[in-house]
This record gives sequence, structure tokens and C-alpha cells, in this order.
Amino acid sequence: MIQPGNLRAVDELVIKGMVTLPGAVMIEVSFYHLSERKVESALQLLLERARGRGWRAVVQAASAARLKKIDAFLWSYSRDSFLPHGGAADPDPKSQPIYLTCDDNDNPNNAEIRFFIESVAIAPVLDGVSAPSIRAALLFDGADAAELEDARAQWRELRDAGYPLVYYQQTDDGKWIEKAREPKS
Repeated sequence: MIQPGNLRAVDELVIKGMVTLPGAVMIEVSFYHLSERKVESALQLLLERARGRGWRAVVQAASAARLKKIDAFLWSYSRDSFLPHGGAADPDPKSQPIYLTCDDNDNPNNAEIRFFIESVAIAPVLDGVSAPSIRAALLFDGADAAELEDARAQWRELRDAGYPLVYYQQTDDGKWIEKAREPKS
């Protein structure tokens, strides 16, 4: 029997994946195959959807240069709108609805969803304490052979680890169509 004083220790073990509680649900991982939109534009739409659900988000890139480009885009993509966001340099990272990072260990805003770009590895984050609580999403450029191969490798790795996966492909008009799901329904 778990004693009340030991709940924090149990939480730590669950987060680290060392203990699975009955009825525990694994984070769903979505793969977004980009063909019509640039990453920044697709990310902006997905972030708006996440914020519409009341979710906090983390966006993780491999390079600071890419984060700088995303930062500028999210402030200026529309004359009438912007997506409030910040990063480690901001005074209160915990209060940011969207947090930009290159670090696997960053999730100061307790995000429900985490977006990965530039072929950032998903599995190490999902196995750590900075995992999102509901969903992870990889955005990849289908015209980039290296990104496409990396997405396929990550799909296999996460499928073999038992994560529920969904693959979305972009249509000519920029909408998303679900093309695959693991495990199959």
C-alpha cells in the first residue's frame, strides 16, 4: 500500500516511466507531413488550435536561429493578431502560454502539447520530466529527404515503444487528412 508521504516518490517514478499505473494513458504523438505550408505557417495554425483548447504549448527546435525566426513570425504573421509566447530570456517563463526552446529539459509552463521541428528527437523528451501532459507533435518537411527519413525512423521507434501515433498529410489546399494511426482502431 502506498503511504501518503510516498506519493511524491511514486509520481517521480511514473514520470520517469519506471512505474505504470493501471489505467495510465500514454501521450499521443502526431506526425504532420508538410507539403503546402512552411513550418512557421503550419505551426501558427496548430498553436492557434492548441490555444483555442486552452492548452499551453512548448515549441522545440534544434537551433536557436530557427527559434528566432519562429519568434519573429509568431509576433508578426498577421496585422490583426499574434500568438503570445516567450523563452528562457523572458522574466516569467512559467506564465508563457507558448514557450520556445532548444532544450529537452524545458517545460516551465507545464505544457499540454509539445511541438518538435528540425528533426528533434521526441522519445528522450517523452521519457523525461519535461514531457507534455496530453500530446506531442512532429512537423516535418516532406520535400526534405533527411527530415522525411527521420520522421519515419521516429515513427518506428515510438510505435515499438507503444505510443499511440497519428499521421496527418497536408492536402493541396493546406488542410490535414489523417492517413495512418497506430495502433489501428
